[in-house]
Amino acid sequence: MPGPSHPDPFAGWLRGQAVPLTHLDPDAPLDDMEPLRDIIGDARVVAIGENSHFIDEFSLIRRRILRFLVEHCGFTVLAFEYGFSEGFPLDAWARGEGTDDDVSALLAEAIPVGVEEPLRWMRRHNATASKPVRFAGIDVPAAGGSLVPALAPVAEYLREIDPEALPELQTATRIAESFAGASAASAAPAWTRLPTAEQDALSAALMRLLIRFRAVEALYLARGDQRGYDIALRRLEGACHADYGFRAMAGLYAGTGLTADTSARDVYMAGSVLWHLERLETGTRVVLAAHNAHIQKVPISFDGHLTGLPMGQHLHRVLGDDYFALALTSTTGQTADMRPDEKARFGFAIDDTPLQPPERGSVEAAFAEAGLGLSVAGLRPARQEAGAAAGPDRIRIQSAYVHTPVLDAFDGVLNVPTSTVTGHVKA
Repeated sequence: MPGPSHPDPFAGWLRGQAVPLTHLDPDAPLDDMEPLRDIIGDARVVAIGENSHFIDEFSLIRRRILRFLVEHCGFTVLAFEYGFSEGFPLDAWARGEGTDDDVSALLAEAIPVGVEEPLRWMRRHNATASKPVRFAGIDVPAAGGSLVPALAPVAEYLREIDPEALPELQTATRIAESFAGASAASAAPAWTRLPTAEQDALSAALMRLLIRFRAVEALYLARGDQRGYDIALRRLEGACHADYGFRAMAGLYAGTGLTADTSARDVYMAGSVLWHLERLETGTRVVLAAHNAHIQKVPISFDGHLTGLPMGQHLHRVLGDDYFALALTSTTGQTADMRPDEKARFGFAIDDTPLQPPERGSVEAAFAEAGLGLSVAGLRPARQEAGAAAGPDRIRIQSAYVHTPVLDAFDGVLNVPTSTVTGHVKA
């Protein structure tokens, strides 16, 4: 097949710099992953993305990278796009509590975004490891589907520490339960149907609780301990950010939202990563799994309109080069387009959508033009090399593209030649 009439200089750079990988099998030998050590350098947080949830190949390669970073590079934490509050029982299970079958019950209500198999590997690894791999949830409760996973343990905390504040918490819980769903896709529409007075009462109750927590911290510490206080406060903050997210999404869809107002979830996730880092031992290195749109280091825009400041932008601002964002994408196959459907289990249906040939100017087109299959490229050197020119200006997000300066947004890209929608998603 003849090459393009105007060769992409970035494709030429990529052809000389990308490293081929030989396996998707997470249990295969890890020799081919060794170049990743030099690509990530000394980064303290390595974020592994994906351009779509529910893709088999992305889940498999993430598990291989996790194994490599743990077994060969000394990483000891997996932080995941999963509820901060709900992450604590998963961490305990991964470190050996309960039975092997308990994880199915712990994840029964969660969207299947690929957390179960890494957890099962962690539990097996930790059974013989001298130093356990920890699990850290970073997201708002139920990814915005319900405030209850955060509020219920806060209620337990207040019963012991501050029973006077329980009525406020019970008010917030009553309203939250009235519209709770399995994801933001189901909860957000239900929230919009609440009477305005109920919406406002929920926000007011959460804010009063949050301010009280901060105002009487010394009292709470006198009655309890620092760790219990810190966790309860972070859970309450997660409920507040999720509640703000309902208003932001309603404004976005109504065309009345404030610029980048949907950033509340991402700044909470970034704060959660830093929260865990501050409380773990010095030198801890974290593998962070989340969507490409969350890990990228520059703002998200659609149709020229700024819509969000992603988690990766916040982490890069704080951590600098100690934060490494590795995007995962694919050139052919299918992707999982998520379509709102309130009758579906998680509030959305998944359409198995064939991928069209990569758009000119995309990072996927560069991998295709370079004739690369399963491979990874570090992008930091490309920023200083004239041969790479400006680099790609877009990257896939499900079956569409987000226009973004890829060399600034990510520190590396891993391409799988074909992507497949997982066959066991029950949406």
